[in-house]
Amino acid sequence: MGMFHWLDWTVLAVFAFGMFATALWSIRLREETSTDYFLAGRKAGWISIGSSIFASNIGSEHLVGLAGAGFVSGMAMAHWEMHAWLILVLGWVFVPFYDRIKIFTMPEFLELRFSPASRSILSIISLVSYVLTKVAVTVYAGGIVFKTVFGIESIGGIDFFWISAIGLVVVTGIYTVLGGMKAVIYTSVLQTPVLLVGSIVILITGLAKVGGWGEVVAICGDKLDLVRPAGDPEFPWTGVLFGSAIIGFWYWCTDQYIVQRVLSGRNQQESRRGSILAGYFKLLPVFIFLIPGMIAYALNQKGLLNLPLDAAGNPMGDTAFASLVAQLLPIGFKGIVVCGLTAALMSSLASLFNSSAALFTADFYKKFRPQASERHLVVVGRIATTAVVLLGVVWIPVMQGLGNVLYRYLQAVQGLLAPAIAAVFIMGVFWKRASAAGGLWGLIVGFSLGMFRLQLDILKPQHGLLHWIAEVNWLHYCQFLFVLCIAVVFFVSLLTKPPSAEMQRYTYGGATSEDKAATRASWNKWDVVHTTIILSVIVGFYAIFW
Repeated sequence: MGMFHWLDWTVLAVFAFGMFATALWSIRLREETSTDYFLAGRKAGWISIGSSIFASNIGSEHLVGLAGAGFVSGMAMAHWEMHAWLILVLGWVFVPFYDRIKIFTMPEFLELRFSPASRSILSIISLVSYVLTKVAVTVYAGGIVFKTVFGIESIGGIDFFWISAIGLVVVTGIYTVLGGMKAVIYTSVLQTPVLLVGSIVILITGLAKVGGWGEVVAICGDKLDLVRPAGDPEFPWTGVLFGSAIIGFWYWCTDQYIVQRVLSGRNQQESRRGSILAGYFKLLPVFIFLIPGMIAYALNQKGLLNLPLDAAGNPMGDTAFASLVAQLLPIGFKGIVVCGLTAALMSSLASLFNSSAALFTADFYKKFRPQASERHLVVVGRIATTAVVLLGVVWIPVMQGLGNVLYRYLQAVQGLLAPAIAAVFIMGVFWKRASAAGGLWGLIVGFSLGMFRLQLDILKPQHGLLHWIAEVNWLHYCQFLFVLCIAVVFFVSLLTKPPSAEMQRYTYGGATSEDKAATRASWNKWDVVHTTIILSVIVGFYAIFW
């Protein structure tokens, strides 16, 4: 396994200095209000927004999980990465809506549209999911990546996994706590190009080593199929096409983690163009993460790449990308790619920390201290961020048991969380008759059945009805939950008190003629042209790999 050269360390040191300087500069920018701290004062431009959306999205599930998915199952998970069209839905449909109602968090919208109880339920679920999935998995992946790349087993008798994982959390937590959303956005602008350059280098180097794309095709065979038969146990097309879209809609259009970036825009035009830029970026992960995982599989089959083995003696797919970095890259480039890996992990964590703090401060603390000053809320936000950092560290040991199923694990958990939220948002935004009781019961039923299925996945019952439910494909179950939640919201709304005129103002149909004119004035033909280009690339990709 190749070792780190002094030139690689130099590249890493230069990147670290750049990150430090950028974070320090953003920290020095005055933050007098909670809007400054959590939404960068609503002054972000389209480059910053697009870069931040992409850098926030590209985290451990891509560096470790998506490459591992490519290694194990080939092109099957590419559907999730072709969701650039859903980022366009965010930009064209939801940016005007969110800009008009001027919300601070997604749970805040549920309170205005439905009830305080709906807001509390979504806030609690969001915070728990951030700590137990996104923060913890990113931290786990950081430890895996750095241990594999540097080839260091331990320092002073302490497993290097722990040293690198905790170091990643602490460093990222410091600049996020001090700098808030400005630090997250401005460091993302630096991190995104570094991540892209490093990942493209590994793609080109891997293709050259394996003997070209034709060799990958010959070795991977059926793994290249994007659409699998309806009877496929993991990725049936009947589940993938619609199930992945449900998860994608929740993530890209309603999740605080992503939407907070467009809420930071100075106006609709900047937020929409940031979304379009993120749509371009989102076309890349298949090529810079998933396909390298398939290249790693081909190299491993040819005996040209060695991956660590699990307890059963099988190659650990989650180490595919880091193994490519450690064993293939020439001197200097290894340092660039490690900078990219570090950038992605830090950006994901920074975004999670800030979003979690925003949820806690806006959705819980302000209820108990409604008269709290803006400066006080910023302090509380920093304390909340610190708490999330500590919880992420505490949860590290649990993540060490994930092994080869990182990306699949994340998508499965999100497939249980997403349907209720997606259904309630769709009904709340687009149907004026959706009532407070309908929204509340849609969330309760969806989350309850989602957590019920998660318990079955853990307990693995062997007989009877519970076994049958546990054996239903996870994507089909996701679709069932979504349809059921839509039905619950619909029928409960018809049987209960209709929403007030004020609540109906927070629907898509509540826009005035002035609102519509402002939205129309915020885009031009070039926005349409770039949107068309992105959609054409997606259609072309499906046509090639169908």
